[in-house]
Amino acid sequence: MSKDKMITAKNIKKRYGKTIAVNGISFSISKGECYGLLGPNGAGKTTTIKIINCLSPISSGEMYVCGMDVEIFPRKAKALMGVVPQDENLDPDLTVVKNLLVYARYFEISKKEARNRAEELLKFLNLYEKKDSLIKELSGGMKKRLLIARALINKPEILILDEPTTGLDPQLRHMIWQRLRLLKKNGITILMTTHYMEEASQLCNQIAIMDKGKILIEGNPLKLVEKQIGKEVIELRIDRDKEAELLIILNDFDFAHERVGDTLYLFSRDGQDLVKFLISHDYSHLLHRPSTLEDLFLKLTGRGLKE
Repeated sequence: MSKDKMITAKNIKKRYGKTIAVNGISFSISKGECYGLLGPNGAGKTTTIKIINCLSPISSGEMYVCGMDVEIFPRKAKALMGVVPQDENLDPDLTVVKNLLVYARYFEISKKEARNRAEELLKFLNLYEKKDSLIKELSGGMKKRLLIARALINKPEILILDEPTTGLDPQLRHMIWQRLRLLKKNGITILMTTHYMEEASQLCNQIAIMDKGKILIEGNPLKLVEKQIGKEVIELRIDRDKEAELLIILNDFDFAHERVGDTLYLFSRDGQDLVKFLISHDYSHLLHRPSTLEDLFLKLTGRGLKE
């Protein structure tokens, strides 16, 4: 196994009774990379993270962290990782800094070193002024940043984030993205799940789109979009009963299409001529824009990410 592979999954399956949550997925994450698991709720993303973090046993397959089988060396593997859960689980009876100091004990970090690391991380995440505040006095964004600080207290080689910016306003989201980019620049490997396509575009070198426990597609997000979608998308509001007629009229153009609700999406590598043709035929209720990761997901699964 390559030394620069921080996480390697081989044909991982996870069953809960008759339900298959993860169905034979394989992927690898290189050192210093940010890898994104994308998909709707129930796709198997969080289950995959629990397997990597040694919180859920594998039904079949193999999972390695830094070359170590997580089933055989769970304690050693966990010591190399920091995890930011989707749901806030800070200790409400402790102050901000105490949450970090108590957590540091699990890694046998000395009191002096833990204090130094805690103060450094609180400054890094703009929380230092709140170090003596109770958890109930923090906003949602502050709690999320504190969870990230806690995950970094053991100086992990791998940072795992489950929906890191869900529920946060755009300003806080961008602030967290900036901090995560700095961590990646400093050599930390990041694995994240997200519903936000912009988040994946901003941070991820590689992505895997999951649905129903399987990986549908994997690769560099920009290259995947250009290869699978093209460079442009046309959103057209059109009734279902008129769709077939329109597609016949557009037969000479090279495009793919997908309907969601009242909107027909036309995926094209060069949409200029297609737009001109539509407008000339009185189809003027349209939006012409660059293609995105959201379009890729739409094409692969036929539904929006938040469904």
